[in-house]
Amino acid sequence: MPTIAPKILITGRDGQLGQALCRTLSPLGPLTAWGRQEADFLKPSALENKLSDLKPTVIVNAAAWTKVDLAQCRPNEARLVNADSPVAISAWARDHEAFFIHYSTDYVFDGSKASPYTELDSPNPLNLYGQTKLEGDLGILNNLAQGYVFRTSWVFSPLGASFPKTILRLAKSQAQLTVNDDQTGAPTSADFLAALTALAIRDHLQDRPHPHGLYNLSCSGQTTWLGYATYLLHSAKLQGLALPQAPTLLLPAYGPDPDRPAKRPLNSLLDTTKIQLELNITCPPWQSEVDKFLTYLQKVDPQLKYFSS
Repeated sequence: MPTIAPKILITGRDGQLGQALCRTLSPLGPLTAWGRQEADFLKPSALENKLSDLKPTVIVNAAAWTKVDLAQCRPNEARLVNADSPVAISAWARDHEAFFIHYSTDYVFDGSKASPYTELDSPNPLNLYGQTKLEGDLGILNNLAQGYVFRTSWVFSPLGASFPKTILRLAKSQAQLTVNDDQTGAPTSADFLAALTALAIRDHLQDRPHPHGLYNLSCSGQTTWLGYATYLLHSAKLQGLALPQAPTLLLPAYGPDPDRPAKRPLNSLLDTTKIQLELNITCPPWQSEVDKFLTYLQKVDPQLKYFSS
């Protein structure tokens, strides 16, 4: 380990991933976490002075505009948050020899491929959210001297808004749920992403670097949103969480949702061969991460009181 501890900065402190990173990275060294109040990503030009004042040696950017449908009608704001500000941070990191990690999305692809996407596949986003994230990726990779861009998919956590929390809330009051069954992906927990980030930073600090650049990072396996919800509710009942006694009937939905203006890729699967080989890891099955999510709820909220409204 180096004689001087790293000075770590996390942006996006209040999001699902940001909260997980704060827990996981704190043992590595002095940590500063910025939320919206500390770092306004709608003003990229203001970030350079804040970075120069703090002088971090490791920067982990978990800040993002993740409201996919809202990005369609507010593209300028989405671009500032997803592209302009992260690119500005990556430029500062390059100029000051800071290690930089950023997170991207499966939505940079159009979902037309029959197999999982690799790092070499050409992006073709279907919506403004994916387009702004792609612009961020390209700018960051152009600046990146040391660090990674991790593309991931279907992120969830017990903290913050997420698909499994929405399903549990609806299942408390509805006997029938309609869930999309024609989009395929791999649910990926924020805790897994944070743990892998800690491993990558630790290897960097111990002078065991891996090739820098773009990596796919998600849990293994595949499912649809309907399969995801079905597994979630079945496992929740097995763990004794307070759900209706009668089975919840999940009705499949197909095709685009007219209430959601942004198109979604039908195939969100990411090939993680590269990162598993380079970092010598095994990506866990998505089901095991869902089970951990439910185990956490069983400890803190077994009656699902939080989800009843």
